[in-house]
Amino acid sequence: MYRIKSRACQIKRNRPGTPAACALIFTAVALLAACENKPALSPPPPPKVTVSQPVRQNVTDYLDLTGTTQAVNTVQLRARVEGYLEKVLFKDGETVKKDQPLFLIQQNTYQARVQQAEGNVLTQKARLDHAKNELTRFTNLFSQRAAAQTEVENWRFERDSAQAALLAAEAQRDLARLDLAYTRVAAPFSGRIDRRQRDPGNLVGSGESTILAELSQTDPLYVYFNVSETDLARLRGAPRKNEANEKSAGPLVFIGLAGEQGYPNKGHMDFAATGISSSTGTLLVRGVFPNGDGRMLPGQFARIRVPVGEERPAFLIPQAALAFDQLGNYVLVVNEKNVVERRNVKKGASWDGLLIIEEGLDGDERVIVKGILKAVPGRQVTPEQDSSSGKPAEPISSGNTDREKPK
Repeated sequence: MYRIKSRACQIKRNRPGTPAACALIFTAVALLAACENKPALSPPPPPKVTVSQPVRQNVTDYLDLTGTTQAVNTVQLRARVEGYLEKVLFKDGETVKKDQPLFLIQQNTYQARVQQAEGNVLTQKARLDHAKNELTRFTNLFSQRAAAQTEVENWRFERDSAQAALLAAEAQRDLARLDLAYTRVAAPFSGRIDRRQRDPGNLVGSGESTILAELSQTDPLYVYFNVSETDLARLRGAPRKNEANEKSAGPLVFIGLAGEQGYPNKGHMDFAATGISSSTGTLLVRGVFPNGDGRMLPGQFARIRVPVGEERPAFLIPQAALAFDQLGNYVLVVNEKNVVERRNVKKGASWDGLLIIEEGLDGDERVIVKGILKAVPGRQVTPEQDSSSGKPAEPISSGNTDREKPK
């Protein structure tokens, strides 16, 4: 330092008028000393990621389809006789029982026709009795040779004619009674009735079959859907309904409607078309579902899930843990040295919000479920256990009906 200072002073003596040069030299010396005392930079800590072990659980493969709901029975109530509509005996949209009266059409005209027909029946019965008595009397007289054969034949003709006329009169009476019964429109089955389409006081059935209202039976409820030809073989192995106090039925079917989470409604198949449609290559299938509360309505769009095959164990991971690139599906795992590794896997269907992994995992891995973008294969990370995963799910037993419902 002394030498530098002496040299600087010597330069100053030799070259007067240069104080800035001396200040610059002292600044450079200070910077050099500061650089020698600066500590070295440390590398950043490994990034934090959230890991979770695969859940081992018994699952069942299924088909996801779509379909529409439809009423089991639907009928248009029509006026079968002519007359003025006198009464409407229900409220629009209410649930009615079988044989419950719904409409009443003018009855006095048809009651008079019934009385007229019954009077004609009595007349023909009296005529028949008279003809029988006369035939018997003239037959006895003919045997005593007191009457001619022609008189006997005439009274036999009168008897047969009266008997035929009585049959015709009885038929007219039955038709009159039937027309009178048609003035009272009742529900052919239990269900929910739509709004009335004719108000009291209107003439109905005059030259046309007037529609009065529409009635639908919605308990149980049908769901129609189509199964492709490739899925038909899997569908044949679907488990069948076999529960206590219930008859063996077709394969199980689960549906979910708009606004519902998962597939909370359980039913079974009861019909399949006789052949595959040549235009669509699909088979029309029908499921039947209980609908005692009337919550499901005809014409709704339905998400359909059909379990296929037998129950089997599988590993499940959160769907966010699965990634995809040109080499296929993969997950990132953390080994015992906290180093990230790539595992190629074969994914299956979704189950209870998780993803089924068919191949690639043995269940002991720590799979990265959060912070995947921070994890690089071959680099270290700081793993943290996923607290939301909880304990692994218990296997589903075959007799646990609560878990039999996919969600």
